Amino acid sequence: MFWKPRPNLASLRRFSGTLAFRLTAAYASAGLILVFVATAALYLALRTELERSTDLFLADKLHVIGTMLRERPDDWDALREEIELETAARRYQQFYIRLLDENHTALLTTPGMAEQLDLRRFPSLPSGHSDQTTGMTGTHGRAFRVTSATASVGSPPTHTDTIEIAIDVSQQEALLARYRHWFWAILLVTFVVFPLVGYQIARHGIRPVEEMVTTARHISSSNLRERVRSNGYPIELASLAGTFNEMLDRLQESFERISRFSGDIAHDLRTPVNNIRGEVEVALARARNVEEYRDVLTSCLEEAVRLSDLIGDLLFLARAESPLTHLRRERVDVSELLAGMRDYYEASAAGGGISLSTAVDDSLVAELDRTLMQRAVGNLVSNALAHTPAGGSVVLKANSDVAAVRIEVSDTGVGIPPEALPRVFDRFFRVDGSRSQSSGGTGLGLAIVQSIMQLHGGHVEIDSHPGQGTRVTLRVPVGGAQTTKT
Repeated sequence: MFWKPRPNLASLRRFSGTLAFRLTAAYASAGLILVFVATAALYLALRTELERSTDLFLADKLHVIGTMLRERPDDWDALREEIELETAARRYQQFYIRLLDENHTALLTTPGMAEQLDLRRFPSLPSGHSDQTTGMTGTHGRAFRVTSATASVGSPPTHTDTIEIAIDVSQQEALLARYRHWFWAILLVTFVVFPLVGYQIARHGIRPVEEMVTTARHISSSNLRERVRSNGYPIELASLAGTFNEMLDRLQESFERISRFSGDIAHDLRTPVNNIRGEVEVALARARNVEEYRDVLTSCLEEAVRLSDLIGDLLFLARAESPLTHLRRERVDVSELLAGMRDYYEASAAGGGISLSTAVDDSLVAELDRTLMQRAVGNLVSNALAHTPAGGSVVLKANSDVAAVRIEVSDTGVGIPPEALPRVFDRFFRVDGSRSQSSGGTGLGLAIVQSIMQLHGGHVEIDSHPGQGTRVTLRVPVGGAQTTKT
């Protein structure tokens, strides 16, 4: 037995599902249909014109002979010349005429007509209408176009004769047969050539896509620097490549931020845990009195509170970024909200020798989430108090226009260097770079403020000058805000 290789059906299915195959099939099918329709239309047009030309010739002959019978019925020499002699001078597309009287007796007949045609079939043809013709096969297999009509003899008419005309159209049929052969030959060549040409065009067209696929295969979480080169691409694919590169830029930025975020979380979680562990290990190293154990527990409690606050902030940011998070909006008197924040932080400000005041001329009412907005303003006030020296001031302001409600927290503190301003809303970012507890918080305060504003559909702006102070503005779309005079 001889082993016969079987076609790999999986490979065939895979190839038939490729874009190149589909484009090739579409191009070849469209080309074949177009060539078929165009060639068939030309064939039909040629056949119609040939038949029309023959029918006009037959009608013209009927008219000529009918006119001669009506106007010169006794001029047999002219009739004989028209019927018996004229066709002898034609080498191609010969025609034959027979003139019959009322008893269907032949009066004049073109020589050779009886040998070429079965004359008995003529009476069965439609008569009386010179514009009706039909096809007929001669005794030798040649194709003819025939017609017959009656004609009145004399003026006024004395009797009626019958005119029968047949014209040899075998040359036309041969021409149409050659055309059909060329028609099928062209279709066969098209069937072979179009798929090959279409496949080359498809392969050339999808080459940029293959290059994108190759680039995408090289991209991983550890290699996000690959980019698709769109030079020389068509506009559509160049736009796709640009969009793909922009997506990679965003992914790279996100991965880098996640990497920094993970490192910052690990550091900020490790610090309080290590402090707690160190305090406990020292306390257990030897016996301690009650006061020493109290100090250790107090220190552990402070670190636990700090750790709890950090975890709470991280959970808040995670929930704020969830698409399922919804605000609990209510009508909030902004002046009352700022007054409450001033009262809450007044003792802390007085302890640091800082003036804390509000500047709201009108009773401003807005649709806000009260709890979240209190947290955002509270974070800004605590930051301002932490970075303002004694003798400075912190002012809370609020106003509105047709587009937004603005809440502003400004201080006369140390300010922020210009190079640090673009990163102040990044998580765990601290201007002084310190990771100690004395540096002031976890570095998540402004990130939380930004998340709260994004939830409200607004944004936050910051303006700061070293040694002169900082101003942070919260802008919330109007969304039902209104101002009433007090």
